[in-house]
Amino acid sequence: MAGKAGFVAAAALAIGLAGGGSAALAQQTTDLVSKTAFRVCADPANVPMSAKDGSGFENRIAALFATELDLPLEYTWFPMATGFIRKTLAANVCDVVIGYAQGDEMVLNTNHYYTSAYVLIVPKDSPLKDVATISDPALKQARVGVIAGTPPGTQMARNGLMKKAKGYHLMVDRRYEDPPGDMLKDLKAGEIDAAILWGPIGGPLVRQGYADDFKVTPLNGEPMKPKLFYRITMGVRPGDKVWERKLNSLIRRNQDKINAILTDAGVPLLNDMGTGPLEPGQ
Repeated sequence: MAGKAGFVAAAALAIGLAGGGSAALAQQTTDLVSKTAFRVCADPANVPMSAKDGSGFENRIAALFATELDLPLEYTWFPMATGFIRKTLAANVCDVVIGYAQGDEMVLNTNHYYTSAYVLIVPKDSPLKDVATISDPALKQARVGVIAGTPPGTQMARNGLMKKAKGYHLMVDRRYEDPPGDMLKDLKAGEIDAAILWGPIGGPLVRQGYADDFKVTPLNGEPMKPKLFYRITMGVRPGDKVWERKLNSLIRRNQDKINAILTDAGVPLLNDMGTGPLEPGQ
């Protein structure tokens, strides 16, 4: 998921453009969007979402949109960590972040284009294979891997699971560190009994390397907050309303193609309310 650094810079940019009144603001912010290329801000090593070699599912969605716009696809690469928005979107060197959680105040969100959840990953022959919530008593004695500082950690603490848990770093440069990959290797080696990852990361990684070994279960049924499912949008600069509406139109007209890309990658897709899997035609 996108990092949360850079809001101050993005807000300062929006305020600085506001001097000429609302009409001038709309014109100026719209003018920041390139007319000659589809300019995407992305992490070069955020596998399986984005990768410099173009193999990520967000890369495939970006390529689809570039084709629909009849524009060349251009990337600004920066690790999804501190300074990402400030050095990319807010610096006007690119115009859209393909995957961004709905409601984050650093960007203007488009309409969401999919809903997904954190997932529990266990060996297919594990006694935990039928667990579907962190509150399940079956996890009480389990060694669970979790990315530190993410919402599942709060659920785990509430249910007394942190004593045996193994934490993995959140804000890293994935060109040099790979917490999700390390977690799945530890699960395969038996060093942990279960892994909890953001579904759009965990689902595709299991499909790519552990499809015969692991079961992936969305954690969208937790009875208490924080919720573990989220709507994912595209992020643009605050004030870029014309651009936002154009992207909304592209999302609406290409939703079936987007769903096909995500499904092919192994992303667990939920309905808009997060109550169950996305059904055909939804």
